[in-house]
Parts: sequence; structure tokens; C-alpha cells
Amino acid sequence: MNISAVERDTGLGKDTLRVWERRYGFPQPTRDDNGERVYPAEQVDRLRQMKRLIDQGHRPGRLVAASDEEFEQLCSVATSGGRSEAAATGEASLIARMIALLKANDVPALRQALNQAMMRMGLQRFVIDVVAPLNDAVGEAWMTGEFQVFEEHLYSEQIKSLLHQAIANLPTGGAPRVLLTTPPDEQHVLGLLMVEALLGLDGATCISLGTQTPLVDIQLATAAHAADIVAVSLSAAFSGRQVRPLLSQLRAMLPASVELWVGGAGAQRMPAQDGIVPLPTLQAALDALESWRRSRANDN
Repeated sequence: MNISAVERDTGLGKDTLRVWERRYGFPQPTRDDNGERVYPAEQVDRLRQMKRLIDQGHRPGRLVAASDEEFEQLCSVATSGGRSEAAATGEASLIARMIALLKANDVPALRQALNQAMMRMGLQRFVIDVVAPLNDAVGEAWMTGEFQVFEEHLYSEQIKSLLHQAIANLPTGGAPRVLLTTPPDEQHVLGLLMVEALLGLDGATCISLGTQTPLVDIQLATAAHAADIVAVSLSAAFSGRQVRPLLSQLRAMLPASVELWVGGAGAQRMPAQDGIVPLPTLQAALDALESWRRSRANDN
């Protein structure tokens, strides 16, 4: 199908399809003799299923990153209905309200809505079920021209302030010790803060270096803080061509005993590399933390 036919068939707008192609690497249309996008039938079918799931509150980035098994399970739950669908619908309504507040430039009301959601849901659910889909929604609105740059910055500042406050109130001192940062040329910090909040809430000791840390300083900080894990975040804006050489270099600079985790939208485009743990979703970070603890318990 061409892009117009896909739009009619799935209910997903042309701008959305183009944004997903750039941001997530899916769909992956071919080109006809005129250079126009042509979408294979299996991709159209998955897009159709994604639209139904998104209407129930699921995030496009999460759906793209899901394995075939995970995606089928989500579709099965959506078909059977139940409490999960109702909860997702409520979260989608909350996100739509926050987007409307952003468009209205109503900062006090937005801040109040975010605070209330975090207090009601708890930090973990707030980060996974509200902040993550809000990031996707705001990012897509900016890429399609629905939001101005200042509105995207306004949103980022509100979330950063809220997460910094929440992280400051978390207890510290547990294992593992996780060093968090982004490499040079990666300025996006929200993904880093979200992971720090989740890992800190689960008892890990998090040491954040902020963004754009030179690799040699990551190496030095790892030794200075006796870090067990180095976690770096790569956004969708990070150059895909830089991912493999950068991570290979960083991996070689770290002791073999230190795990290297890579999260964020950029991790979804990451080729398989030995000694590197990809975290395409926030849940994957929690799973990796559990795996680290389980492996250390078995060693002892």
C-alpha cells in the first residue's frame, strides 16, 4: 500500500507514519519507481494492531520495541478487555489532559496535575505509565509541528524538576552502584532521570554525571565511585552511525566486571554487541537490575 492507503486503512496519519519511521525505525517502507513509500502487507497489519493498542493508552515506542511474543500478548489482552484496558484508558485520558494544559501554556495547572498523578500512582507507575507516554506524545507533537520548541522545553523543565525532587527523597546505599550519564553529543536528560528514579526506588545506589560526559571521564568516574554498572542513555536524535563505535570504545575502557547498559530510544537501533546490555524499555532496566542481583546471589 502507498502511504495514503495506509492512512485510510489504519487511521494513522501520514505525519505520524513518517515520524515513527524516523524516530523508531518502524515502519520500514520500500520505494516505488517514483520514489514514493510503499508499505508491505505485514507492516500494515502490525500498524493496524498498533493503532488499536494506542487507542487503549499504550505507547508507540513500547510497541515498536516489543518482541513478537510480547506484542501478541498485548493484542490478546486488548481483545479480552478487562481491568488493564480500563486502566490504560484512564492513563490515556490523563495524558491527553496534560497535553491540553501544555497547549494552553497553563504551567501551574500542569505542575499540579503532574504532582497529583505522581502522588496518586506512586513513583514507579508515574514514570512508566505517565512520563514515558507523555515524552512520546510531546516528541511527536514537536516533530509534526503541533508544538513549538518552547513548549517542548517547558514540558521538559517541569518533568526534570519533579523527578529531581522525587530522586532527592529516595534512600541510598544499596547495591548495585550505578553510574548514569550520556555520551558527548547527547543532550537529552529525561531518559536518564527516569531510569535513575526507577533504579533508586528499587534500592540501587545511583551516581549521575548528567549529560555529555567524555568517555575518559566515564572511565575515571567508574573507578572513583567503584561502580558496578555504567548506564548510558541515547535518545532517538543521537546519530545511529555513532552508536556501535562509541559503545565499542566505552566497553573496551571499562573493566570486564562492570556491566554496560544502554537505554533510551537510541538503544532500539543498537546492533548486538558482546558485553553490552540493551534496555529498549524502562521495564527492561528493572529486569536488568533483577538479573544483576540474581547473578551476584548465585555467585555467593
